[in-house]
Formats: sequence, structure tokens, C-alpha cells
Amino acid sequence: MISIRSAKEIGYIRESCQIVAEVLREIKGYVYDDISTEEIDHFIENFIRRRRALPAFKGYHGFPAASCISINEEVVHGIPGKRKLKKGDVVSIDIGVLKNGYYGDSALTLVVESSTSKNMNLVRTTEKALEFGIREARSGNHISDISAAIQKFVESQRCSVVRDLVGHGIGTQLHEEPQIPNYGKPGQGALIENGMVLAIEPMVNAGSYHVKTLADGWTVCTVDQEASAHFEHTVAIVNNEPHILTQSV
Repeated sequence: MISIRSAKEIGYIRESCQIVAEVLREIKGYVYDDISTEEIDHFIENFIRRRRALPAFKGYHGFPAASCISINEEVVHGIPGKRKLKKGDVVSIDIGVLKNGYYGDSALTLVVESSTSKNMNLVRTTEKALEFGIREARSGNHISDISAAIQKFVESQRCSVVRDLVGHGIGTQLHEEPQIPNYGKPGQGALIENGMVLAIEPMVNAGSYHVKTLADGWTVCTVDQEASAHFEHTVAIVNNEPHILTQSV
């Protein structure tokens, strides 16, 4: 069942989302050569707790950190640790927040100080794909209209969309219905309605869309070892239009 949220509920979700937006804005200046992913994660967790909120990912099905930090060929769910970033790395950071019983979720991808034109194109393509997907998140459209818009743009840029992972509804649970694939034909799936809250999140590979999960049980990587990027916003449908709750203000 897809939850339809009241204006009051959307307000609570927005509060969590704004904390996510704040920490992602701050983290842009905190990703640099020779910093460890563990240090970045500690910054994120402290930032969230200072806002009297909880890092939603920590402990979720046993996940050990406050954020997912995925580097280069890692697509999503990278576990922060001792590894240090280096110039040219493609770094995806995914953060969730829980406050007042409601969740917010967002992700972005950065490059460390410098990168190849191929990696820069990958990051720009993924961020733009998110924009195309969000435009379709309006009343009367179908969920797959979001999916199709993302796929069409990504493939026009000679990249591929990950097919084994999806976006999702969000609210009183971190992951709710509906699932939102990043590929598919338009006009399929549930109709989008006012009050829906959706976490739209294209995951895009420079090479093949095939992925695998590492032995840690969490980290998802590209099979061909090509780089991957990830962007995500939490979006509420209000007055028939998409409103980005995780937009920095």
C-alpha cells in the first residue's frame, strides 16, 4: 500500500529532509585528498545528532555507520572505514535522518579535487537524470514515467542505469511502497497522487549496468569495475507538482 501523507506529515518529513540537506551541503567542503571515509562519517553523525535527530542508516538491518560512502566502482552501501580518499576519486555519499518519527533521505556524488572528463560526465549525467525523473513526479503520471525519463537521458549519454536497485516511498519507514526503478516503459505502475512522498535515486554506471554485492553483505559494485554515481532527493507531491524536500535552502 502506498501511503498518502497529510500536510502535517509532509512538514515532519521536510524537517528531517532539511537536516539531510544541511549536512550534504556542509560535506561538500569536507571531501578532500587524504581524508578517511570514517572521518567523514563521524562528521555526518555528529552533525545529525547536534540537530536532535538520529542517523537513520546506523543499525538499519545491522548497517554499522551513519552514512553510506561509496568510491569509484562502488555503486551504493559502501561502509565507511580507514580507506582514505585520493585525487580523482568519485565519491557517493548517501544520508538518512530520522526525527519525530519521520525519515528524510538524499544522496550526492562528488569528485575529489580533480577527475577525468569521463568521470565528470558520469556525475553530471546522474545529477541531470535525477532532474528529469523529478519532473515526471506529478499527479496523473505513472511511477514508470519517472523511470523511463531517467533511463532515456542516461542512455543518451552512453551510460547505464543500475537495474538491481530502486528508489522508494518514504515516510514513517525508511523504505516504503512504491518501488521506483530507474528504467522501464512509461505509463506503467501506480498513478502518482498528491500526498505521495518519493525518494527518487538514479544510480548510474559509466560501463555496464551489471552489479554485484561484496562479501561484506552491503557494498554493491559494478561488475566491470567502471565508476558509478548516485544522486537522490526526497520529493513530495503537493498541488499536483513535485516539491523537493531535500533541497538546500
